[in-house]
Amino acid sequence: MSPVKEDSAASEAKARTWRELWTAYLELAKARLASMVILTAVVGYVLGARGSFEPLELLYAVIGTTLSAFGANILNQVLEEDQDRRMVRTRNRPLPAGRVSRVLATTWGIASSVAGVALLAGTTNMLTAGLSLFTIVLYIAVYTPLKTRTSLNTVVGAVCGAIPPMMGWTAATGRLDLGAWILGGILFIWQVPHFLALAWMYREDYARGGFKMLPAVDQPGTLTARLAFIYALSLLPVTASLAFTGVSGSVFLITSQILGLAFVALGWRFLRLRGETAARRLFFASIIYLPLLMMLMVADMDDRISHLGRDSARSLVEAGAPPGDDAPPPGYEL
Repeated sequence: MSPVKEDSAASEAKARTWRELWTAYLELAKARLASMVILTAVVGYVLGARGSFEPLELLYAVIGTTLSAFGANILNQVLEEDQDRRMVRTRNRPLPAGRVSRVLATTWGIASSVAGVALLAGTTNMLTAGLSLFTIVLYIAVYTPLKTRTSLNTVVGAVCGAIPPMMGWTAATGRLDLGAWILGGILFIWQVPHFLALAWMYREDYARGGFKMLPAVDQPGTLTARLAFIYALSLLPVTASLAFTGVSGSVFLITSQILGLAFVALGWRFLRLRGETAARRLFFASIIYLPLLMMLMVADMDDRISHLGRDSARSLVEAGAPPGDDAPPPGYEL
């Protein structure tokens, strides 16, 4: 083989190796799952900033949140390698399949976690970085070991998933205002029917892996379906509180309730039938519900803020204040 062909073959092999490593990293990081986390953080930032934010600051917040989520997911898979190997749904993941070593995965997980927290500390504020660190520790040190011990692990996991939109809010404001807590509450409540529907679909696989998910121990599914329905129903008043506290407006109030009622209807169907088809519909509905709800929050906020801005400017002019006054519009602070 000529030197040119040898160099070409070596370059192709190196490129293939890097592609394989990058693919394995994204699989370990659960990149598709993390995209939902990133969305909620962005929405939290936009709502907290009230339409006036720095794009670069938002970018740093997104990258820091992404790295933190990636790190937590990777370390979770390191700790659950044996369980993943026993489950049909997860046995082809990079670690149980042998495509990545445990040492390399651990290094990736720690490096991503540290980089995410450090970036948030250096570019946003210490409160956001602290929330990120708290979430990582809670996810790895509490939620992960609880999965093999008690079905209450779902509640702890829901707390972890509730924090990213609060991180977005604090990245924009430096404070945990009431709006941040409501956003966290929405994410906490939403996760329960979302995860219970998924766990019901794969209850036998979870039992095979040794996980104490509620459907794995609640064989008739009565409690599982009842909790999924109650939490879906609870989303109605909690989402409405965003409008009542001035974070979003009346359009969001109406549309969120219509969207929530459709979600509740699927929860009721799951409660009555407790079948795999009903659980699957509830699960996929939850995936559609959350992004739509987030878009409605931001869309109505934009319209409401533009009106507030015009009303504020008009009031300032009528009062004799200069148009360039930096006074915030009424109701800016929660």
